[in-house]
Amino acid sequence: MAKPDVNKKQSAPAAPASRRKRVLTGKKKAPSKLYRSFVRFFQLVVGAFILLVAWIIFIQWKVQIGVQQPLPNQVDVGIVLGASLRQDTPSPGLQERLDLAIDLYKQGRFKHVIVSGGLDHNGSKLTEAEGMRNYLVAKGVPEKQILLEPRATSTYENLLFSKQIMQENGLVSSIIVTHRYHSARSLDIAETIGLQQPVVSSIRSEVLFMPYHDTRETLAYTKWYGTKLLLKLGIPVSEAAFSHFGW
Repeated sequence: MAKPDVNKKQSAPAAPASRRKRVLTGKKKAPSKLYRSFVRFFQLVVGAFILLVAWIIFIQWKVQIGVQQPLPNQVDVGIVLGASLRQDTPSPGLQERLDLAIDLYKQGRFKHVIVSGGLDHNGSKLTEAEGMRNYLVAKGVPEKQILLEPRATSTYENLLFSKQIMQENGLVSSIIVTHRYHSARSLDIAETIGLQQPVVSSIRSEVLFMPYHDTRETLAYTKWYGTKLLLKLGIPVSEAAFSHFGW
């Protein structure tokens, strides 16, 4: 009887057919459904973040550049957009807008002034419009030339209600007076509500904390674009929707 050859290596057991097939074809195991879902979610998050950054850059470009328009020699009325009062006196930022309006009035750019702004919820007893009127009168603007719009709580309402006052008084052309960072959105709103060839005169603030106001304007502009889309689609939008945060 022949003895087994101990020096001869025994052959390994054959690999399963499925494994041999993967080795031969070079294919790897497909990623799990959970992994694929995670990758899709991550791609969506990255895409949304890129869009958000692009949107912020676009809005800040508009905010920082502002509106650059030549001013007409004379229009019917100047519209001063309101801001907060402090103890019934215009805040330093609002005084900047009013001082610009006074300068334009003295140049003869307009004979009438609409001061627009409702009641602040900061303890003021006067509306923004009343506080603005008092400031203008103290600076030499005749009270009879000042028209009050004392209801508005947002930029949209500032311009919408001011337009109604213009129509009631036979006034057509206007210069909107505000800050530079606020000028682009103000002009867009004025054009959307149908003011006739509106023009904006603006001033860069020396007293406001601009990082806060630039950020706030980005949020306000985003909200306005959404509302503008609804208006163009003919979807009614409550005026109260514009009043949150005074936007």
